[in-house]
Order: sequence, then structure tokens, then C-alpha cells
Amino acid sequence: MNSPFTNPPDNPPMPMSENQYQFLKAHRRHHHIIALSRFLLIAVFLCLWETAARKEWIDVFFFSSPWGILTYLYQMFLDHSFFTHTGITLLETILSFLLVTLLSLLAATLLWYIKDLAEVLEPYLVILNSLPKSALAPLLIVWLGTGTNTIIVAGISVAVFGSVINLYTGFCQADAEMLKLIYTLGGNRKDAFIKVILPSSIPLILSNMKVNIGLSLVGVIIGEFLAARRGLGYLIIYGSQVFQLNMVITSIIILCAIAMAFYKTIQSLEHHYRKK
Repeated sequence: MNSPFTNPPDNPPMPMSENQYQFLKAHRRHHHIIALSRFLLIAVFLCLWETAARKEWIDVFFFSSPWGILTYLYQMFLDHSFFTHTGITLLETILSFLLVTLLSLLAATLLWYIKDLAEVLEPYLVILNSLPKSALAPLLIVWLGTGTNTIIVAGISVAVFGSVINLYTGFCQADAEMLKLIYTLGGNRKDAFIKVILPSSIPLILSNMKVNIGLSLVGVIIGEFLAARRGLGYLIIYGSQVFQLNMVITSIIILCAIAMAFYKTIQSLEHHYRKK
């Protein structure tokens, strides 16, 4: 019984129907099955890989083995090289990703505001986006030298042009009726962008960020191949040169884990936005 000094809730929760309960139960079961299937798939692959190595069906010198990778990873923790190389790559990737997100938003906004500028620059953006970014890495080394700045710029160059094109295209596909309403009520182009374009483009921006984080990581690794003395990209290229396949494959697996962590983080932001 409610106290006379307390207000009852304005919107008491509605009781869940049997159909809703069964739907949620089936939905959770589906996700559990998918997660279990993913785990079993990787577990079977690792077991087959380790079995093939122990039975000498494959040459561990060229293909390594899960146990060899775990042993090398343990050594990396002991000598702290894991934290050094992984931390450097993480920092460079995060900085590249943040700069790509900021630059692409600013550039797409500018192109939306100035249509003539968009018509002039659009073919150049397409050409730069199609250009193999690994071809730019030697030029970046000549212009900027070897170091963190070159690697961050390499990470930006891989993602920024495609991101600008995608965001600008999304801005241009906003609801025309809503824009017409803003202008009819006396709003200007700034009002249209803040009240219509930007809110309606948030799902696109989040989706674009999921792509950009992977591309930034690719660009950083390309830069580390050529211009680094630390980082996971450096370990991959150095390990391949001295035929240390445990070093190479362990670094690749760490990169996969980093990419998955970044993807899941942005995906959780996207799910949180959709629940609002």
C-alpha cells in the first residue's frame, strides 16, 4: 500500500505477456547458441592445429603451434615486451582513430555546407580513397621521418578519405521533408544541420566508426612495418625476417584481440544509443 506522503510512479511497469516472455527466452537462447558455436569453432581449430603440430603433419618451424604461441606470449609478459609493443600500437591506433573521426566529421560538414566545394573535391576524394595507402608510406617517411608522427599519419591516411565520402553521402540523404519544414519555419542552414542532419546521422557515424577503427589499425601496422622500432607491426616484420614464426603469429593474434575489443566497444555504444 502506498504511503500518502509518497507519489506513485507515473508509468508503472506493464506486466510481461507470455508471448513476450517466450520471445525473449528464444532470443537469449539464440545468442547463447551463437556464442557457443563461435567458441567451439575456434576450439576445434586450435585442437586440430596443435594435433597437426604434435603429429608432425605440419612443420612447426613454418606454422608454429598454439602451445608455442602461448609459450612466447608468456615470455612477452615476463620481459614486459608485451606491454611495451602492445601499448605503443594501441596509443597510435587510438590517436589515429580519434583524428580520423574528427577530421572526417569536420570535412563532411564543410562539404555539406558548401555544395560547390563538394562538387569540386568529390572526384579527388574518390581517387585518394582508391589509392593503395602502402604506396604513400615511403613518401611519409621522407617527409616526416621515422617515428610516431609518421605512423599516426599513415593510420589517418588509410581511413579518412572513405570516411569523409560516407559521411557526406549520409548527410545528403537526410529527410528532405524535415529540412523543408526547418526552412519553412525560418530556420537557416545551421539550424537544419544541428536539428536534422546531425541527429539523423548518429547511427551512420557510429557505423562509420566501427569501420574506421579497423582501418586505422591497418594503417598503423603499415606505418610500423616501415618506420618503427617498437610496436606489433615491428614485431611482425622483424619476426618474419629472422624466421621467428611464434613472434609473428603471436603479434597477429594480439592484433585480432585488439581489433575485436575496439569493435565491441563501439558496438556497445551503438546498442546503448538504440535503446534510448
